[in-house]
Amino acid sequence: MPDHSEPTQSESVLPAAVTTDGPDPLEGAVAPLRDDVRFLGALLGDTVREQEGREVFDLVETARRTAFAVRRSQADRDEVAALFTDVPTDRVIPVIRAFSLFALLANVAEDLHQERRRRIHTAAGEPPPDGDLDATWARLADADPDSERLAAVRATARVAPVLTAHPTETRRRTVFQVTRRILDLMRRRDALRTGPADRVSEAEIEAIELDIRRQVLTLWQTAIIRSERPRIEDEVLGGLQYHEATLMDVIPPLNAEIAERLGCGDRPMVRPGSWIGGDRDGNPYVTGDVVRFATGQAAALLHRHYADQLRLLEQELSLSRRLVEVPAGLRDLADSLAETDEPGAAAREDVPFRRAVRVVRRRLAERERSRSSSGSSPGAVGAAGGVDDEATTPAPYTSPAQMLADLDVIDAALGEVGGDLLRTPRLRDLRWAVRTFGFHLQALDMRQNSESHEELLGELFALAGVTEDYAALDEDARVELLLAELSHDRPLLGPRAELSETAARELGVMRAAAAAVDLLGPEVVPHYIVSMCGSVSDLLEPAILLREVGLFSGDPAEPRSDVRLIPLLETIDDLAAGPGILDAALAIPQFRALVRGQGDVLEVMLGYSDSNKDGGYLAANWALYEAERDLAESAARAGVHLRYFHGRGGAVGRGGGNSYDAILAQPPGAVQGALRITEQGEVISAKYSEPQRARRNLEALVAATLEASLLDVEGLGEDAGEAYEVMAELARLGREAYASLVHSDPGFIEYFTTSTPVSEIGELNIGSRPTSRKQTAGVEDLRAIPWVLSWSQSRVMLPGWFGVGTALRQWVDGEGSAGSAAGSSAGSSPEERLATLRRLYADWPFLRTTLSNMAQVMAKADMDLAGRYASLVPDAEVGRRIHGVISEEFDLAREMLLSVTGHETLLDDNPALARSVRNRFPYLEPLNVLQVELLRRYRAGDEDPKVRTGIQLTMNGLATALRNSG
Repeated sequence: MPDHSEPTQSESVLPAAVTTDGPDPLEGAVAPLRDDVRFLGALLGDTVREQEGREVFDLVETARRTAFAVRRSQADRDEVAALFTDVPTDRVIPVIRAFSLFALLANVAEDLHQERRRRIHTAAGEPPPDGDLDATWARLADADPDSERLAAVRATARVAPVLTAHPTETRRRTVFQVTRRILDLMRRRDALRTGPADRVSEAEIEAIELDIRRQVLTLWQTAIIRSERPRIEDEVLGGLQYHEATLMDVIPPLNAEIAERLGCGDRPMVRPGSWIGGDRDGNPYVTGDVVRFATGQAAALLHRHYADQLRLLEQELSLSRRLVEVPAGLRDLADSLAETDEPGAAAREDVPFRRAVRVVRRRLAERERSRSSSGSSPGAVGAAGGVDDEATTPAPYTSPAQMLADLDVIDAALGEVGGDLLRTPRLRDLRWAVRTFGFHLQALDMRQNSESHEELLGELFALAGVTEDYAALDEDARVELLLAELSHDRPLLGPRAELSETAARELGVMRAAAAAVDLLGPEVVPHYIVSMCGSVSDLLEPAILLREVGLFSGDPAEPRSDVRLIPLLETIDDLAAGPGILDAALAIPQFRALVRGQGDVLEVMLGYSDSNKDGGYLAANWALYEAERDLAESAARAGVHLRYFHGRGGAVGRGGGNSYDAILAQPPGAVQGALRITEQGEVISAKYSEPQRARRNLEALVAATLEASLLDVEGLGEDAGEAYEVMAELARLGREAYASLVHSDPGFIEYFTTSTPVSEIGELNIGSRPTSRKQTAGVEDLRAIPWVLSWSQSRVMLPGWFGVGTALRQWVDGEGSAGSAAGSSAGSSPEERLATLRRLYADWPFLRTTLSNMAQVMAKADMDLAGRYASLVPDAEVGRRIHGVISEEFDLAREMLLSVTGHETLLDDNPALARSVRNRFPYLEPLNVLQVELLRRYRAGDEDPKVRTGIQLTMNGLATALRNSG
């Protein structure tokens, strides 16, 4: 085999990880990144050689060198594939693990480099970048927003990142923890290496590097993924690890800063949520026990956090009664437990602040004992985390407000005796934590699809004698029946009602949710999301279930519920119908009264994934934009404050991309001081696994929300009408081009199901949820995650760009739009029409963000690698033909994109991503090639369990490297 080696400093799996195709203009700036990757690469290379032997190491190195030669057009891709054609599966597993761990270590190096560059820019006195709250405060100060608008934002401000499960985030928590330790050690190493030479010894650096080597070895000897399909309980704990690692520490001080700068009092703006354990749409494994587990584990984790912070606070507050004048309120709190009831009280008589904190600790510990004894958290609540030497049973807290009141007494007393200086950051953050997290930590959303509601209510209504065939009723009759049922509190079922297994499971979930509300407060289950909501009856149906378990109080004049009914508009047709549904629902006095009782705030969820799967990238983005604009107008007519919940995935095809830019690209009036947004899978890890990154990403969400609410960010002015007409025409053309392949080509389903690993996602224990809502031969019922993930794994990335090239070309050439307003206003010649697009790209954040995100996803696509996946299609002619269609559209999309943007490359506007793509993507080549090889073996009947494991590992490694694949 030809030697495709390249000059390296040492023999290693990774030493050339930042080799470039040419000189890098930022060579000096990226040098530390190069050094970090080479260092981590050397450690990984040594580990592979020492643990697996020279033969495996040489195979890894040969694959690496050949992949780089392919990158430089010095080798053919078949040479990489030939390396593994006849290699036994047990020998390729360590190769996959090596390249997968490279992706993990490369992420560490890049994250550290981002921190480093940020410090350098700050030290140089450069202005804060977009997405930093400091930049937002400055913009708001310059703009001096309208006082009425500002008051409205202060009253409604909310940003909620909502964590959801994802099949590519299958890494064990142990791997997560080891990776964090490596980042911490690399951070310390960087500080020593860049510090004053006379203050750092080589021995210190060597000790840290030895510890990093130890962690890399630990990582190598730790299974990256689980051997069995993760249970929902595993996913619950996986989501909670981010609260433990960052969110519980980062969010409270962030909320404190926002409240001070925005002037919104004690109202926390950032409040997290979760779908993990409450989302049963297409997931039969969500049960009442799962809801109890999810809410109980969250509460237990939060209690431990509170208990730890109170213990540390007690140690800090050593103020002596002999030296300070103790305020009466503090004295009363400290003395609220009699000395005889508190062993060792005499020794603490002199430290009243410690005694006061101890009272809080004991009341909190008693609350946790009461909660855990209720059985709300089976299996892993653990100790209450309270006070060891208690002798009595103090009154437990019954609400977060009671605990907060006691903490406020301590804070006020510290202010009296020492001013703001004694008001410790720990106490400030703890008070804001209680305001933010209550006793529940995160809001657990309930979600189910409208078809399931219809079937369930059909059974319940028949049992109760309300109607024998609810499904046969038309929409008006359904609404009339539902409103009649919601006018009283009488339940449908008696205690001895015999239900089907499905109905019993559904009502079990609802009863568990009601029990969680009783234990933890209404904020633990504040939302009920209706998937595939296409009518008013779809929106009202869950209220019957809420009433059945006591979470809805019926009254014709004043119905009440703390649970918001949220329509999820997913397909393009549903998005278009959404404003009409909202108008009709708000015209119903009972529904309007319900919304009024919830503060006149109505939430609507927008589905990015299914709309994209339905109509393609351009049509989906424009349908979402139009829906937001029209829904906001509908809510305004009814005097309702509208809050959007954006169901975004990590991939661009599922609404992914830069969150700050995406929020600013919303239509005017769509962001009214508040939004919720889903965060998924490997994106959660990329954003929230480390405190500094978590803070930056949360700041970006808050900054964009405030700017979009208080500033004019659309930038179109009087040109809005023309821009909307142009975009509507482009969306139509894009949808037609997309449909011609996805919905009309007779060979497409075979191509998709056999050229991508979509079948294996369902078969190989990847994620707890089935890949489809139901058995189907079409893409309509396929879940969006496997749809997008499959295209990402095969490096096609089709949902993020297909159809855009044809739409842009046809519009510029005047095809399909003759005589339209968009055509006439844009000019008659192709040159004039292209100039119109360039102007809109420069002026309109929506179009700029849409095309920028598309460029990013196209930069991660590789049509040559996709061709290897096409070879898996049993009908070779179908494989070649459809791959040819996709490749031609890709080339056209790139050509047209560059024409509109004026850029020379796809990533001209994102040099950091360009560098990352250039440096790490040769390492993805072996993972893709090995995935194709193992898929071929698996589908040929190879029953070796290591084949299955290898496919799982390649999926995880590719998702880790791409960082937003699903």
